[in-house]
Amino acid sequence: MPHLFLWRSQTVPDVAEASVVPENRGIVLLPIARSAISEPLGKPIADVIETLPWLQEKGATFVTLTENHELRGCIGTLEARRPLLVDVKANAFAAAFRDPRFSPLTADELNLIEVEVSLLSAMQPMRFSSEQDALSQLQSGIDGVVFEFGAYRSTFLPQVWDQLPEPSVFMAHLKHKAGLHTGFWDNEIKLYRYTVSKWKEKDITNEVEVMATGDEHQK
Repeated sequence: MPHLFLWRSQTVPDVAEASVVPENRGIVLLPIARSAISEPLGKPIADVIETLPWLQEKGATFVTLTENHELRGCIGTLEARRPLLVDVKANAFAAAFRDPRFSPLTADELNLIEVEVSLLSAMQPMRFSSEQDALSQLQSGIDGVVFEFGAYRSTFLPQVWDQLPEPSVFMAHLKHKAGLHTGFWDNEIKLYRYTVSKWKEKDITNEVEVMATGDEHQK
């Protein structure tokens, strides 16, 4: 099913200018992400807003692509070191064309993929005395987690809890992703957690369609 941004030109700026809280920002960030994917394939998107002041604030994002409900690419940034606009565009491009797990996206897939943008909070270091202590502190469905041990590092977004709802299983897969045995544990392990505000094209499109309908009723 094609993902088309069908809102009217007067609707987007009004919403975007009011986007001072994360839950509204997806209306602006999702078209930016899709444009960063579509333009290299020769299918640019018109009227993408890139001039809002908050897009120049530093931000860390992940861009996730799915096709037929299956992962098609996911690349992101853990720490806010560059402007949000730059970060979203770079991660969207990388998710589409540079995720080593997948072949580069093709033009034929543009109408098949769904784009999701996750905006990360600052990472908070966790304090724990053992693996069990760490597991007891994790909030299923809420916490994104970064695992570090020497040169080994991995992360899972909070969305991964949907597939791995048990903290012990979640942690085991996190260690495996880092390149370690699932039963590995060491006192030098560091864990950080963060939360995300996330938006999917499907959800935003539905929201804007409702807004547009409401505008028509007011005329």
